[in-house]
Amino acid sequence: MGFSIIVPVKEINAYIHESVPITLNLDYDDFEIIILPNDPVAIEALPAYLRDPKVRIIASGRVSPAIKRDMGAKASRYDHLAFLDDDAYPRRDWLKVAETTFAVQKVAAIGGPGVTPTDSSLGEQASGLFYESIIGGGGLTYRYRPVTGSFFVDDYPTVNLIVSKAAFETVGGFDNEYWPGEDTKFCLDLVNAGFKILYVPDLVVWHHRRKLLVPHLKQVGGYGRHRGYFVRIFPQTSRRITYFVPSIFALGNLAALMLSPFFTFIFKLWMVGLSVYLLASMVDIFVRTRSFILGILTSLVTFCSHMTYGLMFIRGLASNSHFRSQLR
Repeated sequence: MGFSIIVPVKEINAYIHESVPITLNLDYDDFEIIILPNDPVAIEALPAYLRDPKVRIIASGRVSPAIKRDMGAKASRYDHLAFLDDDAYPRRDWLKVAETTFAVQKVAAIGGPGVTPTDSSLGEQASGLFYESIIGGGGLTYRYRPVTGSFFVDDYPTVNLIVSKAAFETVGGFDNEYWPGEDTKFCLDLVNAGFKILYVPDLVVWHHRRKLLVPHLKQVGGYGRHRGYFVRIFPQTSRRITYFVPSIFALGNLAALMLSPFFTFIFKLWMVGLSVYLLASMVDIFVRTRSFILGILTSLVTFCSHMTYGLMFIRGLASNSHFRSQLR
């Protein structure tokens, strides 16, 4: 069994210089790394690890990550496609875990958690903890930290998604312009075609988080906008209460803000509810990190993130049929 690791990028960046040497050191032999930047690069000027026989760099033009992944799949030499984001790098046993899982489970695709690197800055830790926490990530915390046991999923991010090439070709690949959100449509295509996607907690990659606060909120807002839009066009996996809760939260806060000057009891009720929300978030983070600073910071990040996601979700829900992502 062999794996083609496909990494869409805008350009050869610092993350690539970090991840490629680590990936080349995987405890596995049969794999290649296909990197797809927008523009051609001068191979002879690159460091030795980017000129390794296992590495191929294919200029894609200025297209979406979904199209880049399709191009990488078309150029691949192996029977399994391992999709990885440029700001992520795998644990050394990544492909061994994948090989064992495919041999035992007989599934078409597997996904694993994208864990915040241990040496991340305080802000990046808070960004990661938002996704990992029960209050922040809701029912999707398994995507960001390992949980107990494997289970089937119908929607999984491409930061750490491995699929058989045969299944990929059967559904026609990603074949869309969505970003973020291309993974939602692709996974739905797999499920509708009768394939299964298995969550594997030991299939670990390390995934850098966005810096606070604007880059983080920009990413969260993008997720919310696309999910709101997908509620209309892909209701099978997007019309779920989990995705609506931040919008209810955001609208409730805005309504309380506007009504509080006129109704004292609404202001008091709002303050009590908001205090419970922030305190619960702080306690959750403190119990896991033993850090008051991270507890306070993450609770504030969580509030801003839920407000941003909730409002952008509504914007996506109201978008017209020509809605498409903006290229990076």
